[in-house]
Amino acid sequence: MMINTVIVDDEAPSRINLRYALAAHGQWRIVAECASAAAARTALAAQAVDVIFLDIQMPQESGLALARSLSEQAEPPLIIFVTAYSEHAVAAFEVHALDYLLKPLDDSRLAQAVERAAAMLALAQRGAYARALRGYLAPLASPWLTHISVRSVGRIERIAVAEILWLESAGNYVQLHTAGRTILHRVTLSKLETHLDTAHFSRVHRCAVVRLSQLHSLAVTGDGTYAATLHCGAQVPVSERYLDTVRRAME
Repeated sequence: MMINTVIVDDEAPSRINLRYALAAHGQWRIVAECASAAAARTALAAQAVDVIFLDIQMPQESGLALARSLSEQAEPPLIIFVTAYSEHAVAAFEVHALDYLLKPLDDSRLAQAVERAAAMLALAQRGAYARALRGYLAPLASPWLTHISVRSVGRIERIAVAEILWLESAGNYVQLHTAGRTILHRVTLSKLETHLDTAHFSRVHRCAVVRLSQLHSLAVTGDGTYAATLHCGAQVPVSERYLDTVRRAME
């Protein structure tokens, strides 16, 4: 299956670099190269497009503005954002399971992105992708997440934050613990924590964040070590530095 793609970047060298890099991926066909969001709209109206490589910072109209309008479609093209933003700034992409490439382009990272996009297209996941994209781009009345989009083997699943009881670090992943199951999400706990409502969630250990209403009891487990038992039955380690936070939440 051929995958039709459009490159949207106001810098000609960036478009050329991406064109040559994509030549190594035989099933990917570049149907247009655009220097602006306006040119991209014309190209998208003229033909069916599966994936867009979209620069974020462009004059006149930003890539995010174009992405916002595309997100209103029921099944928009998949977007791989291309950006010179720092790692901290792109954390929100990872939280929402959206793909991105950092400039200058890395061939191995491109290969990973195109593989993920091909898997999503094969599994007809554009509807789920649209919801994840809207979650990222929607005007924020609140800085806190209400849903988390989780990617796994070409699929995107939307998890309500209200269902999460506690979160556990697993290297570059986070385990989202709900009442019925545990979901693995590819984002670090420190990145995800910044998007959780501090009125409901708190860090209690370097590897754990809990819903405050879940805290049931606190016990000493050793010399300077502690553990909290949650209403769901889980036991979570508590660092000494967070003891006051845990005790206040339990009062």
